[in-house]
Amino acid sequence: MTRYTKDPDAIARLSPEAFHVTQQNGTERPGTGELLNNNEPGIYVDIVSGEPLFASSDKFESGCGWPSFTKPIEPAYVSELRDDSLGMVRIEVRSTHGDSHLGHVFPDGPRDRGGLRYCINSASLRFIHKDDMEAEGYGEYLNQVEDRQ
Repeated sequence: MTRYTKDPDAIARLSPEAFHVTQQNGTERPGTGELLNNNEPGIYVDIVSGEPLFASSDKFESGCGWPSFTKPIEPAYVSELRDDSLGMVRIEVRSTHGDSHLGHVFPDGPRDRGGLRYCINSASLRFIHKDDMEAEGYGEYLNQVEDRQ
């Protein structure tokens, strides 16, 4: 079983924006994330720990300006915490082992797919294409990735 940890070397390699988002609970500007319009088959992992977080087959266009997913690929790797900042109550999403701030989850996702919208910062994610998943140690998740037409 793979062990995921908060990797100091990975943190040292983060861009200023990725550091701000993952380590300082920041948010990238809407519509600017490099993974927002990615429609390739694969998975999204925590940029710090490598924890598998979301599958491309669970990604959808929500119109919110950030990549949106209906569910985590592995619920044990996603922590949900109450967030009272900015004068509102939200549910923050963090990676369990990397403790990276990922974004927030809202109850306004597609009803036919569970009703949740995981609104996630691109800066907190690394995308692994389906063709590279086996070589990078994520082969067990291939069955959760579908090719899109």
